[in-house]
Order: sequence, then structure tokens, then C-alpha cells
Amino acid sequence: MEQPVPVEKDLFRIARRRAAAKFGFMIHLTVFVAVNAFLFFINQRASPGVSWFAFPLGGWAIGLAIHGLVVFLSASGLRERMIEGEMRRLRSQGGPGAR
Repeated sequence: MEQPVPVEKDLFRIARRRAAAKFGFMIHLTVFVAVNAFLFFINQRASPGVSWFAFPLGGWAIGLAIHGLVVFLSASGLRERMIEGEMRRLRSQGGPGAR
């Protein structure tokens, strides 16, 4: 069986969801840079001998990296390919209720 061809409405929905995810990541990245630059500035003014700003920067960088992976892996179409594979597998088995 062939996959149904996505209609323009479906493509728009997918494109809109992906664009929103990328935009959300860009906002997260912008806030990350701004806040950590401010923390660096405070650190240098208040206690230049101790680099405490690196701890929140490191923790937040891990979260930002995970956010980026989720956004850009889902935008790669990986989820859609996995769904298509599962659909093929289910069809070859005769559906979800077939044994």
C-alpha cells in the first residue's frame, strides 16, 4: 500500500509546528546568551577572583543543548520516518489486532 499524499493543509501544519519549535529554540538561545553575559559581568565586578558564573552557564548549556537536539532532530523528519516504518510493519502484520 502506498502512503497517502499529504495535503497542503497537513504540510502547513507540519511546517508551522517546526518553525515554532525553531523559533522557541532561538528565543531560548538569546536569553541564554543575555543572562549569562550579565552573570559574567556581575561576577567580574563582585568577585573577579572566583568564576562562579561558570556553574549556571554549564548547567543551562546542557539544557540548551538538549533543547537544540530535540528541535533539530524532530525537524530532520526522523519522527515521520519512524511513524512510516511502524505503519508499514503494522500493515504487513494485518493491523494492530491481528495475531
